[in-house]
Parts: sequence; structure tokens; C-alpha cells
Amino acid sequence: MKNSFVNFYNLVKFPHTVFALPFAFTGFALGIIKYGGDFTIVLFFQILGAMVFARNAAMGFNRYIDRYIDASNPRTKGREIPSGLIAPERALWFTIINIALFIIVSFSINELCFYLSFPALAVLLGYSYTKRFTWLCHYVLGLGLAMAPAGAFIAVTGTLTPAIVTLLLAVLFWVSGFDIIYSLPDADYDTENNLNSVPQRFGIKRALTISSAGHLIVAPLIILTGVFSGAGSLYYIGSVLFLILLVYQHVIVKANDLSRVNAAFFTANGFASIIYAIFSISDMFV
Repeated sequence: MKNSFVNFYNLVKFPHTVFALPFAFTGFALGIIKYGGDFTIVLFFQILGAMVFARNAAMGFNRYIDRYIDASNPRTKGREIPSGLIAPERALWFTIINIALFIIVSFSINELCFYLSFPALAVLLGYSYTKRFTWLCHYVLGLGLAMAPAGAFIAVTGTLTPAIVTLLLAVLFWVSGFDIIYSLPDADYDTENNLNSVPQRFGIKRALTISSAGHLIVAPLIILTGVFSGAGSLYYIGSVLFLILLVYQHVIVKANDLSRVNAAFFTANGFASIIYAIFSISDMFV
């Protein structure tokens, strides 16, 4: 039982929740503190559950759909399904159960969340197919994670505002930008196997430029989020630190040296999301 739990924990890359979860908390706090949403501990755990179930469904489905691709890629052949630690059928059932739980929890929050759970699942599950036909797959992934703060905000307010829309767009371009960096080592493999990505389509050097351009777009969106929500100085301090970490990953990853891709992908972006959330939420309380 313990080994099974660990295998599924690794299957969904649970530590990677550090990317979306802090932004979900930010959207939750924004809806309550700035826009008068009602806080209850039950609602908090409902939103947390919806986040976990949606992400488990997305990751489980991705690993199930990509199991043959992962098995042939030297970088991913050690993953749980191709290595035999988790049977494909178990991964599929894990996905189905988490889809059902996500829909049930969404229904328990409010009617709008229930209706939006279906297009949300379409994006989260549909992402797994996008690399087979478009290099825009990174932006679909970005949209999937960007729904986290928007979903939490809708759960407590039942609506959207300009502040949450700009935050959603900021997360979209932030995630798509670092996912392009993460996909750089697979450029040759993608080309050989007819898979699509920005590095495969445009080359590593231009991919880094496209990633940088996306992260440049993040800056005004983050600032606009602060303006629309009436943020104070703590928010902007956190935003500057967040943007510095975005710049940092472009400094350490070069077209001729991809040895620090993992540091750029996980470490820099993990700290960036946590810092942004801490300063944003603290500013709301202050």
C-alpha cells in the first residue's frame, strides 16, 4: 500500500503543485478580501480538493496517453508506467476517479463552478493530445494552470473581474514560457518522432526568444492586476521579486548549455510562485 501511494505520488509529480497552488490561494484571498466573497473553512477545503482532483486527473491522463512516448524517450523511460511500477489500467482508473471527484466537488461549491468544470476538464485532459498536432501545446498547458486562480476566485465570488482576468493571463504566459524552457532538451526527440513543440518548430535559440517574449508580457499583466485590485507596496515588491526570478531563468539557460534547465524549471519558478503569493496575500491583509 505504501509503495503504491508513493508511485502515484510520483506519477502526478505532486511537488509541481507549487506552480499553480500559490496562485489559487491568491485568487481565493483576492475574492474574499478585495471583492467581499464569503469565507468558510469548508469552502477552503472544497477549493483545495478541486485543485488536487483536477491536477491528478490531468497528470494521470497525460501519463496514460503518453506511456508509449515516455517509454521510447531516454529522459522519461523511467516514469512509473513505462517502468512497470504502475499498470496502465490502474493509471486510467485513477484518472477516472479523480475526474468524478472533481465534478462532484465543483457541484458542491456552486452552480457556475459545476458548469465550468466540464470546459476546464476539456482543457486539462485535451492538453495531452496537443503535442501531436501543434507547437502551441505550451500555451494550452499555460491555460490549464491559469484556471487555478480564476477557479478559486469564481468559487468565492461567482463572477470574474478585470484583476482576476489579468492574473489568469499572467499565469498563462508565465507557465507557457517556462514550459518551453523545460521542453528544450527534447527538441531532437520531438523532431524524430513527429511531435510538436516550440523548440522542435523554431529551434532552441528561437524557442528561448519566444519564451523570453512571453515572460516580458507577464510584467504589465502582473502590474495591471495590482492596479485593478488596488494593491499596495507589498504587492509590487513581491511582483518585482517574481519578475527577477523569471529573468534569472533566462540568464542561466543558454542555447548551447541546457545543463541548468531543471534549476530554471522547478527551482526558479517554484520560488517565484510562492513569493508572489506570500507578498500578494500579505498586502491584502495589510
